[in-house]
Amino acid sequence: MPYCVIGGQAVNAYVDPLVSLDLDVAVATAQLPVLETALREFSLRKLPHSLNVSLAGSDLRIQIQTDPRYGDFVARRTRKDVLGHSLFVANLEDVLQGKIWAAGDDSRLPSKRQKDLADIARLLEAHPELRRQVPAAILERLVG
Repeated sequence: MPYCVIGGQAVNAYVDPLVSLDLDVAVATAQLPVLETALREFSLRKLPHSLNVSLAGSDLRIQIQTDPRYGDFVARRTRKDVLGHSLFVANLEDVLQGKIWAAGDDSRLPSKRQKDLADIARLLEAHPELRRQVPAAILERLVG
């Protein structure tokens, strides 16, 4: 099934990594029913914009994004190293866009939005040419 890593692990693929136990993934929206069937043996928790997957005895948590805005990320994915594994990852601009959406989502916990801002700052430090893609309201919230 076509997928790409998004979120913090995708940021880690483009800049010096920070440790996280979450793996955020985007899939083609049309594939979600097939995916849910394939994951029956796992613990599934449906949230408004994600399907959270876990397995008893594992610390890894996989969050499958169901927000349709992420669906096109899969078509633009690239292969990158993520914690020693070669995985498909959203392209750099899409990773940043996902972080911009997350940082601006007032329904997320404030601590999660702060991490999103830190991830945006990390991306801009390593790739300053992306600054033009970041809305002024978010740039104002970044330190430096």
